[in-house]
Amino acid sequence: MPKYEVANLTLAEATRHAPFVDYARCVDASQRPYNHVGHWPEEGQLYPVRVVDSHTEGMPLVHVLGFEGEAPYYNAYAPHRFEMLLTVWLN
Repeated sequence: MPKYEVANLTLAEATRHAPFVDYARCVDASQRPYNHVGHWPEEGQLYPVRVVDSHTEGMPLVHVLGFEGEAPYYNAYAPHRFEMLLTVWLN
């Protein structure tokens, strides 16, 4: 998996580094952290995502492409909040 320096990835930025898009459904939008600033997923909605290993959390995090958020979370969410559905290769 490529390493990303950009915390808030757009769909175009993500596919420039790797020619695929993962799609996931939000299954848990509860317990939004009190200090989260930015977009928050809605339960039941389908989103283009990229799963990236977190250097600070020590686990993979789901980044919703196109979402904007501020530190410390940016647009990264715990994997238990999403059900991975499919990968679309762009070739």
